[in-house]
Amino acid sequence: MRATIWHNPRCSKSREALAILEAAGADVTIVEYLKVPPGAEELARLYAKAGMTARDGLRLAEPEAKPLRDADEARILAAMAANPILIERPLIETAKGVRLGRPPEKVREIL
Repeated sequence: MRATIWHNPRCSKSREALAILEAAGADVTIVEYLKVPPGAEELARLYAKAGMTARDGLRLAEPEAKPLRDADEARILAAMAANPILIERPLIETAKGVRLGRPPEKVREIL
């Protein structure tokens, strides 16, 4: 099984999700999204495949997210692409779908 994880190695939830993937024997592509951020179109694709909105994927704990609370999807996606710290992590994609790994065990739904 192949999997891609948009990963932040400093995040415990992201590390836990990666460990679940590796323990399941997945061939994992790791994208450190803070270094190589996904574009707005890629984020829109991932969220659509996960059945969630960009707002659902917005990391509200970040101060930069406050001005986006009433923003539309396009503005949120553009802000995430420009400032990837706003992306809630980790995002995991397999052939079975996409999940936001919060809690990390949610990755098991797409294994």
